[in-house]
This record gives sequence, C-alpha cells and structure tokens, in this order.
Amino acid sequence: MDFDFNNIFVKDLNWSFAAEIVFRTLIMFAVILVFLRLSGKKGIRQLSIFEVAIIIGLGSAAGDPMSNEENAIVPALLVFATILLFYRFVTWMATKSERFESILEGDPIYVIEDGMFVLIETNEQTYAKDEFFSEMRQQNIEHLGQVQTALLETNGNVSFFYFEDSQVKSGLPILPKVYLTKSSSINEPGQYACTTCGHVEHISASTHSCKRCKEKEWVKAIKTLRRT
Repeated sequence: MDFDFNNIFVKDLNWSFAAEIVFRTLIMFAVILVFLRLSGKKGIRQLSIFEVAIIIGLGSAAGDPMSNEENAIVPALLVFATILLFYRFVTWMATKSERFESILEGDPIYVIEDGMFVLIETNEQTYAKDEFFSEMRQQNIEHLGQVQTALLETNGNVSFFYFEDSQVKSGLPILPKVYLTKSSSINEPGQYACTTCGHVEHISASTHSCKRCKEKEWVKAIKTLRRT
C-alpha cells in the first residue's frame, strides 16, 4: 500500500497561514490558562464531574480558532466568558444549597466500613475493584483489615481512615500474588476472607458460602500491621 505523505501531513495547508496558526494557538492556550486560574482550581485531581465537562467544552471552543482561518478568536472568547460566568453562577448556587450541590456533583460513597467492602448494588457501583486495590496499595495498605473506613470522593480521590494497630483485624489481602491464590475450595482449616465483600470467617469445609454476600470464592486472610 502506497501512502501519500504529502496528503497525510500537509494536504491543503496554506503556508502563509502557518504563522497565524502558531499565533492563534498561543493566544487560545493563554486564555485556557487564565480561565483555569480564574476558576480557583490548583490541579486536575481537584476537578469534579461538572468541572471536567466545562473543560471539555472549553477544548472545543479553543480548538477551532487555533487552526481554522474561518473561525475568529473573538467569538471563542465570548464562549469562554459565557462558560466562566455560568461556572461562577453554578458554584455560587452550590454554596447556597447542599441539595443543589449534591445533584450537581454527587455524594461521597462509602466503599469500606469496618474492614469490609460495603455491599453495593451492581448498577450503583462506580469503581473497579482492581483500580481500588491499586489506590489502596499506593497508601501502603496490605489488607482490608487495616482500614476502618474508605470513601470515594466526588472528585475521584479516595479517603482512607485506619484502625489503630491494636484494633487491626484479619482481612482480605490485596497484594496481587496473595490475592490471586483465591479459590472456591478450602484445603485446610483457617481464617479466610471472601474475595467479593471482604468478610472473614473460620472455615474448615472444602466449599463454603459467605454468610454476608453468599459468594463462594475465598483467600486466606492476613493480619499484618500497616507499614508507614
């Protein structure tokens, strides 16, 4: 297959417009930076779903004037000003009404309580277990029994509250090599954690259903202290 590299890389580019593209891009990029500064946010991890939607809208408004000579910059600036005013109005409304803020940004979700996963309906679950385990490992958490409470915040961050060392319980291990030894068959009696909900039981039978969630997959529980 022959490729027309001129068509792929250049096509109908008017070279006299190239310098203008650079100038337009610098202007629109500066406008985006100013907008983010005026929004009061320090970093992307602080953005809520509403604010991410705002940024996506800005990308569309900023992109066209950068490379399309038929799109002027002033109309794009008008779009930016409108979005900024709308953003300021919505955030002001959120400070006045907790209900409005809840509708706009949602509420924190309890993920772990008392060393076990909170049982959530499948259609309400907003996180993947592998991703959540990764978040936990980054906080030096080795098993669920070290965690008293974990909340998924509205901006996507996870807040952890830990048991004191003297209160740490046996829990579901989350290190990959240990977790992947999970099985529905129990070879020897001991403390086992349900891989679905984290409930820990003493099991001696070869197969056993979790008393809490009724699932049948287990892994040997551990009770190590959190290393900080």
